[in-house]
Amino acid sequence: MLEKMDLSKTMKPKEAKQQQEEAGARLGWLQRECKKEGIPVIIVFEGMGAAGKGIQINRLIQSLDPRGFAVYTSNHPTREERLRPFLWRYWTRTPEKGRFAIFDRSWYRSVQVDRFSEGRGDKKIEIDYHDIRSFEKQLYDDGTVLIKFFLYIDKKEQKKRFERLEASKETSWRVTKEDWKRNKAFEEYVQINEQMLEATDSDYAPWTLVEAVDKNYAAVKIITTVCERLEYALARRRQLAQAGVEAGEVVPREVFKNDVLSGIDLSKNLEREEYKAQIDHLQKKLERLHNELYHRRIPVIIGFEGWDAAGKGGAIRRLTSHLDPRGYQVIPTAAPNDIEKKHHYLWRFYNEMPKAGHIAIFDRTWYGRVMVERIENFCTEEEWTRAYGEINEMEKHLANSGAVILKFWLHIDKEEQEKRFTARMEDPAKQWKITEEDWRNREKWDQYESAVNEMLIRTSTTYAPWVVVEGNSKYYARVKVLKTVVDAIEQRLKS
Repeated sequence: MLEKMDLSKTMKPKEAKQQQEEAGARLGWLQRECKKEGIPVIIVFEGMGAAGKGIQINRLIQSLDPRGFAVYTSNHPTREERLRPFLWRYWTRTPEKGRFAIFDRSWYRSVQVDRFSEGRGDKKIEIDYHDIRSFEKQLYDDGTVLIKFFLYIDKKEQKKRFERLEASKETSWRVTKEDWKRNKAFEEYVQINEQMLEATDSDYAPWTLVEAVDKNYAAVKIITTVCERLEYALARRRQLAQAGVEAGEVVPREVFKNDVLSGIDLSKNLEREEYKAQIDHLQKKLERLHNELYHRRIPVIIGFEGWDAAGKGGAIRRLTSHLDPRGYQVIPTAAPNDIEKKHHYLWRFYNEMPKAGHIAIFDRTWYGRVMVERIENFCTEEEWTRAYGEINEMEKHLANSGAVILKFWLHIDKEEQEKRFTARMEDPAKQWKITEEDWRNREKWDQYESAVNEMLIRTSTTYAPWVVVEGNSKYYARVKVLKTVVDAIEQRLKS
């Protein structure tokens, strides 16, 4: 594919300058329109070494308002980044609605440069391809315009450019031993890139191959392509708005009749003395396991959902009682703030994912999308319907990166909840825990129950299972949570 490209294409400087100026004026206007419409844009530059990615990025941004974009260079991951899932550093850099993010090399590094230098196996590469396709699809479905360029030059031209760079003291540092290795094994490296292009080319994030020997020709092709993609995205957005429909189509979904929660035995109980003995034993055990997790660099993600007053806070306190506070974090999840609303809804959770060897405990999670946001109409039906698959894909990526994932639904019945609400209202020290919104949510109990049943069925997986906790007895619930966490960590440490 790549080696069949016509690299003889050229453009005279005068003609190129004129076309760039015309396209630049269009691009400046399109940037303003994207901001007005709240459309986030990601532009990716990949390609052969010395193909001119930096030059072409610089030419492209001359037409953009610098207040509306950021450029990121993806070199070797830092120590901090190596302790996270490989897509973490890209998720956290996805742009707000209406802004541009331009990547000089990107998430493709793992299946391109790193694959060549580290000789990664086919299984790992296929996992990375899957995670990349999922990442791009989630961004696209949320309204992001993805524009991907691959700049190609042949072996002879690359060698000539490397030699020219090395001949100058100012630029010699830009050519590394790894660059020369890839030039020497040019055909092998081309094959790796062709596989990457084939595996990740899609209708929602297509690759544009750029003949990059002539820099003028390449610059015009790039800016013209960006303009065309943005014009299409804006036209589509406005056509849909005029038609009065949301972007995307609602995926037909099965109506789940399975009633998971009705089968939960809430009579399960634990006497105080037995509770004290078990909780003490499990907390000490978890303390030892925490040290081993850190030593083995295994991240743990624990999510808590449940009815209001179901005991999430009490379970979390017992869970963290004996843990080293430097090795865990509890993340309470409230309604998204103004900045978080400008990003993909999963963005704020990726920002909180733990480093390898650490534990992240979420007091309410990304599942708000398919519960409160669904029921209160804070998102569209298309958005919350799509979220089941998006959440499964996110958790799959975290599991692929080595994380232990556990999700707890703390379940109580309606009568027990009313009893706890009343007790809180009568206790001055606990009155802050109860609000009018809590009472209002009780009126929608049946709607929430239906949503929870569907959530449990659609998103309980082998790599991120849901555990329903019988919560009418706080003692029983706390012990079950701790025992489940201990068992999961022990099983992982044995593997």
